[in-house]
Amino acid sequence: ALRHTAMVVDTLYAKLKPDFNDKTQPTFHESRGMLDERDRGVQTATLLQEAGVAGGEGLYAAFAGWLQTAYGVMQPGDLDAAYLPEALKGFFGDYGWGTLTVSELAPAVMALDSEDWAEAAPDQGSSYPACHLTSGMLADFLGRMAQGQVAVMEVECRTRGDSRCRFLVGAPDSLSVLYDRMSRGLTYAE
Repeated sequence: ALRHTAMVVDTLYAKLKPDFNDKTQPTFHESRGMLDERDRGVQTATLLQEAGVAGGEGLYAAFAGWLQTAYGVMQPGDLDAAYLPEALKGFFGDYGWGTLTVSELAPAVMALDSEDWAEAAPDQGSSYPACHLTSGMLADFLGRMAQGQVAVMEVECRTRGDSRCRFLVGAPDSLSVLYDRMSRGLTYAE
């Protein structure tokens, strides 16, 4: 089970509350399914991304506490950048999100990859990358680490049938240029 996602599920639940007839709170994947059914996917991505952003602060606080125990680092900003990939892999793995690898795709773009990311639902299928909650959550979380605005764009997704989920992280302007290129038919790697 995912730890520290209660606030995210609570946010989704608050948006869905009128749809419930009992007092049982749904799991994340149940909430997502209900959003898809209710909104036919039109607003699901936006709602999930907003919930992810709302959960970013709590995730950052959890990471700060985890870093103190795992690395003896008092503040995330004090972590030597050379240890960031290892720390992110350890943290997200320990908290049940999945196995994460971090690499530099380009000087201004970092790639986060996972072959078992928790938000992905390969059995549900999708025409597009679908880890919207993660994209919002990572944007807020990594923006707090960078002490600036960070954009996150998922370009591969297990829900879509890809072998992994891949999130690109960079300055909003950098990812905007990349998105524009992709909208013209190029791949993100070109």
